[in-house]
Amino acid sequence: MDQVPVYIFSGFLESGKTTFVQGTMEDRRFNGGERTLILLCEEGEVELDLSKFPQGGKNVTVRFVEEQDDLTEANLAKWAADCRCERVMVEYNGMWLIQPFYDAMPDGWIPYQNMFFVDGRTFINYNANMRSLVVDKIKDADVCIFKRLPKSADIMEFHKIVRGVSRRSDIVYEFDDGTVVPDEIEDPLPFDIEAPVIKIEDRDYALFYRDLTEDVKKYQGKTVRFRALAAVDKKFPDHVCALGRHIMTCCVEDIQYCPLVAKYDDPIRIENGGWYDVTAKIDIRFSRLYGKKGPIYVVQSAVKTTEPEEKVATFY
Repeated sequence: MDQVPVYIFSGFLESGKTTFVQGTMEDRRFNGGERTLILLCEEGEVELDLSKFPQGGKNVTVRFVEEQDDLTEANLAKWAADCRCERVMVEYNGMWLIQPFYDAMPDGWIPYQNMFFVDGRTFINYNANMRSLVVDKIKDADVCIFKRLPKSADIMEFHKIVRGVSRRSDIVYEFDDGTVVPDEIEDPLPFDIEAPVIKIEDRDYALFYRDLTEDVKKYQGKTVRFRALAAVDKKFPDHVCALGRHIMTCCVEDIQYCPLVAKYDDPIRIENGGWYDVTAKIDIRFSRLYGKKGPIYVVQSAVKTTEPEEKVATFY
């Protein structure tokens, strides 16, 4: 099956998505005649002008999607087949959660790039009042682009909001005088990754978990010490459990237990629902609980302890 790259441009109304799509499709280096399906999921003040595209836009098919419920696998597959598209560009509605779209993508559709566009003049207000939607867009974004910023803007405020959700996303600031500046603010981790034993404080667990899962390879062979909640299930192999913490990204509704697979040998005993001070070496190997390679805690010691003062870890 041929793979179809999918470019996703998300952001709230009037954040500059359409203008970016227009400029991208006018660029012959990007638009060399590939059959392109563009899904427009909201109607803003700016409209696409296909006549300015190479070939007058003859290679482009535009579909307007008024309701999120229309983004079904069957519809997406039909629209793609109708125009025999070689790639898909999605101008996504900022008021819709993005996971349902991922879940509906037909086989062969591959998310290739996800860009989050932000009007810097209104973003702080959106973040204060619609935090869950902001987090939803940042967490999967390859790049966050802050537009229309006054030269006096405090970029550290924007930086902290993005980094509170993702350390992976690139950040770009576009000021109202036309200058564009990449974010180069360094964010040192609150723990020493080069220490013989990396000590993870309770307040830093969420940052540790995200950094580990986003950049697994740098933790290969590292020894860590942290407090964790254990989960044991009869379906697990002998001497295997899950060790982790509940993490809240933005609000109570999104609290999730975020564990990794852990392997231990006698005489260590780990009980379901128990809190433990754990020392473990991280090894990247296949686990059938993941169904693929992933980080495994090879437990060296696990001492039963009390639950932390704050049982739910956060990024703040």
